[in-house]
Amino acid sequence: MERREFLKMAGPGVAAATALGIVGCNTAEPTDNAVVADNSAEIQAETASDSALPEINWEIATSWPLSLDTIFGGAEIFSNRLSQLTQGKFTCVARAAGELTGGTQVLDAVQENSVPIGHTASYYYTGKSPATAFGTALPFGLTARQQNAWLYEGGGLQLMQDFYRDRFGVIQFPAGNTGAQMGGWYNKEINGVSDLQGLVMRIPGLGGEVMSRLGSTVQVLAGGEIYQALETGAIDATEWVGPYDDQKMGFHKVAKYYYYPGWWEPGPTLEVQINLEEWNKLPEVYQAAVAASAVEANMGMLARYDVKNVGALATLRAESDVELRPFSDEVLQAASEASFALYDEYIQSDSDFAAIFPEWNNFRLGLQDWHSFNENRYNEFISRT
Repeated sequence: MERREFLKMAGPGVAAATALGIVGCNTAEPTDNAVVADNSAEIQAETASDSALPEINWEIATSWPLSLDTIFGGAEIFSNRLSQLTQGKFTCVARAAGELTGGTQVLDAVQENSVPIGHTASYYYTGKSPATAFGTALPFGLTARQQNAWLYEGGGLQLMQDFYRDRFGVIQFPAGNTGAQMGGWYNKEINGVSDLQGLVMRIPGLGGEVMSRLGSTVQVLAGGEIYQALETGAIDATEWVGPYDDQKMGFHKVAKYYYYPGWWEPGPTLEVQINLEEWNKLPEVYQAAVAASAVEANMGMLARYDVKNVGALATLRAESDVELRPFSDEVLQAASEASFALYDEYIQSDSDFAAIFPEWNNFRLGLQDWHSFNENRYNEFISRT
């Protein structure tokens, strides 16, 4: 089936993916924009009736425990929609961390093609290159809305797909966002920068690098390992996500203080990663279905978190002895300065980071200026009423 013929028949999810320039092709390059019809039933019928289309059954390696229905649910939203769009011909079954590979080893497994596809956070792999962080979040970077704007309309996804293709032989798509995260759970008070000295904290990505520069001892643990480490005192603190997931993880039972905001993850994207050789084998209609399903997972996860965090925060406030506290301006200022000093160093030492950072930072400055000018004023007002 020709691409233009397919696009005329694409459903709203595929339409969104195509309009955003993220429907991939065999070169992992975004395609041109197209106007498409709102008739997803037809794409399903076309897929089902085309006997040449193969039946493909994949398993998705994820970084998440089953208990986290919202973040693991991002992989399920993706897989369910993909099956629907292809009338069950292309299925992906999401597997919990540890079933197919370790929770922080998903990219390795996809790169090696021991699994064809994964759902993970790119910043788990900053040890391979700090540029991976752009796919999830940078400290004092973009909110979820701003991150989506950068990826879908600001050229960010093209930059990241080029980077993944050249560095790992992988193509990736945004497939989830938690929204602004909390600053984590602590068994020590954090009143100033001096309180970070010697703190043993689970925190991945560049946020961990910054905390290390501020005097903390950093560990990277998969989600299923954190509770025991906090309970036994192996770590003093941990960041995770926000009220809903954190409550399910039981951190309020083993930590006294819950700080905010999570300056290292103001809008972190999760992503689907696919081995590029396997991607290139897919019929174009399946590639389009993957892109559309990823968009749905990306938007669906964020909406779920915005709903579920409301009730979870209310419960934590009413039914636990946890003290919710904001980070002081001293801590935030020191962390911000350390973050941008780190970026300056990476620009000098890592060519991939240096290639992406200027475009990301220019976009960040422009968009944050617009939001500060208008939207933040509105938020400031309603927070006082």
